[in-house]
Amino acid sequence: EAMLRAETPQEQFNLIGAGRRNILYNGAFEIAQRGTSFTNVDNSDYTLDRWKIIEGSTAVFTATQSTDAPNGFAHSLKLDVTTADSSVAASDFCILNQPLEGYDIISFAAGTTDAKYHSLSFWVKSNVTGTFIAGLRYNDSGKNSGQAYTIDQADTWEHKTVVFPPQTTNAPSYDNTEDLSLYFWLLAGSNYSGGSSLETGWSTTDNTRAVGQTNLVASTDNEFYITGVQLEVGKVATPFEHRSYGEELAACQRYYYAHVDGADQTIGAGANYSSSILTVGVNFPVTMRAEPTAIYPDVTNGFTFYRNGGNDLFDTFATVASPSLNAAFMDVTSGISGTAGHGGRVKTAAAGSYLHFKAEL
Repeated sequence: EAMLRAETPQEQFNLIGAGRRNILYNGAFEIAQRGTSFTNVDNSDYTLDRWKIIEGSTAVFTATQSTDAPNGFAHSLKLDVTTADSSVAASDFCILNQPLEGYDIISFAAGTTDAKYHSLSFWVKSNVTGTFIAGLRYNDSGKNSGQAYTIDQADTWEHKTVVFPPQTTNAPSYDNTEDLSLYFWLLAGSNYSGGSSLETGWSTTDNTRAVGQTNLVASTDNEFYITGVQLEVGKVATPFEHRSYGEELAACQRYYYAHVDGADQTIGAGANYSSSILTVGVNFPVTMRAEPTAIYPDVTNGFTFYRNGGNDLFDTFATVASPSLNAAFMDVTSGISGTAGHGGRVKTAAAGSYLHFKAEL
């Protein structure tokens, strides 16, 4: 039946599982480079790889990589409301979001007469039943489309599919910036839901984006689970595309790379640029989306330069020198007392130490 409904050979090609279909990252929530549990999650906080909360609300969550999942999946993302927002202001909103760069969405042919349908499918579970909105936003043009789905039974895994129409009027930039965003609405004040009906086409009118949205964050008793999220070309959703762990990890590392975590982990080979300056090089396993920012804790004696005749402990890195998409040099200017030109091993020295790199959208 699906093959007969397909309008093009490409849709038939997708239906038989040939080639990559899911343009989203970590749709099964297997990758957790930042950790598996996050407290006090609110606006712009990333949780499991490539998924974040964006909001203008008082709501706060605990987010975890849960083992509660439907058959065929090992994990889900669980959002547990820890601070509620039951008195909803017009401007309040709360969204589970994955941003996508333009390079990933070329196959939708947006802004052309050949623009394609967008099929979104996922598994969802909550103790809250009612109408929820999944949305897409083309950021260059501000064009939004919302599609409603219903959580029918409390505390029961349900599979949902929604289809977004072709977006024919505004072409995105097709570069490494955020050009398409996926939204799972959790709360929508009247600025986003006060219109007469949900905008299921494409519009820049804000108050039709989430008409009918249930307030998931009304109580700290509420929780929301999701997994198996797939966004693909065509009007027919296909079964979830399971990719290998290694392939999914490498895809996520374009945006976030956890180089080392914990004590006695090798950061790289280092050398004394001078008697008081250490330089250590780090190579990234994949090409990152943009020049990354280094992320590390300020831990007393968290790192060490282990060298012949000495062991220099230091707390923090001074600069990231000349980062590129593939590597970076880290400079240390405090706690170093070696000999210019001498080399050694740079590593973590405390349980709470880590070194990560971020190039998120």
